[in-house]
Amino acid sequence: MLVVVLGFSLLSHPFSLLVLLSLLASWIFLYLFRPSDQPVVILGRTFSERETLGVLLLSTIVVVFLTSVGSLLISALMAGVAIVCVHGAFRVPEDLFLDEPQEQANVGLLSFLGGAASSAAAAAAPVVAARV
Repeated sequence: MLVVVLGFSLLSHPFSLLVLLSLLASWIFLYLFRPSDQPVVILGRTFSERETLGVLLLSTIVVVFLTSVGSLLISALMAGVAIVCVHGAFRVPEDLFLDEPQEQANVGLLSFLGGAASSAAAAAAPVVAARV
């Protein structure tokens, strides 16, 4: 639900989506996919790895905190959290738990473990009864 609310919020504000996509593209092309042995050269000036990272971090802080993009992201996340909390408050967990532990061992992801143990115990029961 959080992703749906965040996606709808970004689609309803295309400028914020464009700003975030350009920020993502700058991180990808200037930091992630650039070979580490080749420095960034812009207008004849060579930038080191530390300078490139500093500019990217500064641009991220400016975009998130000093534009409307940050408030849009925070408000969308808060609306998504509110929806999740309302869902959790009104959810009735009637069929989530089993009353009998025997059924619980035979269902679920690891049901093959419980089935193997119970079939081994059933096979050993006549041997034990014959010795007594």
